[in-house]
Amino acid sequence: MHGPGSLLYTLAVVCCVAAATTVLCQRVRLPVVFGYLLAGMIVGPHVPVPLVADADTVAALAEIGVVLLMFSIGLEFSLRRMLRLAPVSGLVALLETSAMFGLGVATAQLLGWSPRERIFTGAIVAISSTTIIARAFRERPTDPDVHETVFGILVFEDLIAILMLAALTALGGGALSAGMLAGTALQLATFLAALIGVGLLLVPRFMRAVVRLRRDETTLVTAVGLAFAAALLAVAFGYSVALGAFIMGALVAESGTHHQVETLLAPLRDFFIAVFFVAVGMSIDPTRIAQHWGAVLAIVALVMTGKIVTVSLATFLSGRGVRTSVSSAMSLAQIGEFSFIIAGVGAASGAIGSHILPVAVAASALTTLATSPMIAVSAATAARIDRALPAPLQTFVALYGSWFEAMRRGSGAPSQRSRVWQLVSLLGVDVAVLLAIVIGAAVEMPRGMTLANRWLGVGPVAARLLVFAIAALAAAPLVLGLFRTAARLGELLAQRALPVPSRGADFGYAPRRALTVTLEGAILLLALVPVVAVAQPFLEPLGGAGALVLLALAIGALVWRSASNLQGHAEAGAQLLVSALRHQMTESALPGEAQPIPHAEELLPGMGAPVGVAITADYLSAGRTLRTLNIRARTGAGVLAITRGDERILIPRGGDEIRAGDVLALAGTRDAVAAAVKLLTERRSPPPAT
Repeated sequence: MHGPGSLLYTLAVVCCVAAATTVLCQRVRLPVVFGYLLAGMIVGPHVPVPLVADADTVAALAEIGVVLLMFSIGLEFSLRRMLRLAPVSGLVALLETSAMFGLGVATAQLLGWSPRERIFTGAIVAISSTTIIARAFRERPTDPDVHETVFGILVFEDLIAILMLAALTALGGGALSAGMLAGTALQLATFLAALIGVGLLLVPRFMRAVVRLRRDETTLVTAVGLAFAAALLAVAFGYSVALGAFIMGALVAESGTHHQVETLLAPLRDFFIAVFFVAVGMSIDPTRIAQHWGAVLAIVALVMTGKIVTVSLATFLSGRGVRTSVSSAMSLAQIGEFSFIIAGVGAASGAIGSHILPVAVAASALTTLATSPMIAVSAATAARIDRALPAPLQTFVALYGSWFEAMRRGSGAPSQRSRVWQLVSLLGVDVAVLLAIVIGAAVEMPRGMTLANRWLGVGPVAARLLVFAIAALAAAPLVLGLFRTAARLGELLAQRALPVPSRGADFGYAPRRALTVTLEGAILLLALVPVVAVAQPFLEPLGGAGALVLLALAIGALVWRSASNLQGHAEAGAQLLVSALRHQMTESALPGEAQPIPHAEELLPGMGAPVGVAITADYLSAGRTLRTLNIRARTGAGVLAITRGDERILIPRGGDEIRAGDVLALAGTRDAVAAAVKLLTERRSPPPAT
């Protein structure tokens, strides 16, 4: 339908159908996003229902939704918040999204998709859905640690998504070359620097002045006007509207008025986001999904498995416990709005085929369906994983958080801090140069092979090997430097948590060695995963992934060896703790009160800040086994020893029972130990009065 009534007809059809489908979805406990997608399919051209909306009108309204959505996401960003979250959440997001991007590219290669489709597929599977997770958490409250961890990661995932979206938009549909990639990166950096630099001087002051007028409609119109102006500016320079709107949201956030703006914007944003999802639904062709059901299942398996593994590993390495790491990972195992936007950009530019968007939507639908059930079972799953760990790894897991906490608290000498920053800077330079060599060699491989054939007269296979050998020789010193820098940086950071004594015996060697090896592995993964991920589109399908798997296995073997050595250290330390506990609890401790063990940190470095807890008969923990209490999985703290009269139980196992009169030695982070003490000392309900 065209003409003056087209907009009115389209809005009436879209809103009425979306209202009906979302009510239906809520009745059957499905996310409302499915209602919008279903509405889009009903009013779209691919399903034979006599309610067809004008696709051009819906697309124009959907673009407004993209602008408002990206502007709202930008409002959540502030420089201070990002600086606070960057050392943990930022690095977790970088490692996880890089790994998922590389795995997505490799999966698309195995599916036989084109080079550009591989790149877009990697971007599509890399980013979780803030909208879906926020709604799932509203419906099912989660642990505060998991909530904070998930949304900290999402903040940086959204930022990475915006940068990927800008880069993908700028690449266009032309042939890839090293010069084009370098030029695109330089143009993007220049545009961002100019927009942010000028915006920081003008936008915060202007928004504060507008808010001081105390007129809500003026504030709303001004904020929306700024969002669309920035989006228009981004389009004028060849980028997506999402980039400009996001940057403007971040600039408005710096004014300190983002809470007022966000409250006023929410209803308008929600309406146009709904139209955006309807537009996505209109593009879904069920026959396309049926034709590519194998690709849909492959993407779903990749997202759910890859997200759970990569987020769990990265979050644990950042100092979180098993419970928080696994629960966070299972909450993030889906894709959503950014996947639709990225796929839409690819389809509009002609860089990807028409089958990619339906595949992405179908994969998002299936992973979204699984989000709430996975959140529901995440705590139980984490507990099972924790119980299944071998004893040395259980001890390592219980103590690793306390080491990481000590490392973050410790300041170190000024010379040590300076050396750490020098190594970090050197690591960054090595990664940047290595990335340039890998991408340059991959992109220019055809030209290099042509030159080798012309100058040396060798065949295609020999020419390819020659170009690869030259690139490998150029990259070898950088890779060697990465390993050396990672080793030195891991050692310095470990010494920050567990200082080497200036004299006497070094009782902290075993835990410091375990921490050093783990940090070295984490640094290497953080440095090499992004390099391999960016280079994956130009490599063999399993080439980069295979190299990273071998690296991860080697790091895992070293960590296992260190954890085994740590087990002996922990058992010896537990004996000393038992002696200290027996003396302390018989002289001064009140039953049930947590008592710090004097000089334990000096005598037993690396055992956290152990405390002793006496169990009485009126505690719920009396008479229960460690397995049923599940202390480590629920709190993150570990039980190092149990004293029971003259009996000693060192590094107790899950089947060991806690009895009234026992004294337990707990170790872990301060918060974890406090949570474990609270769990152990919970009293039984008094019997009802007769």
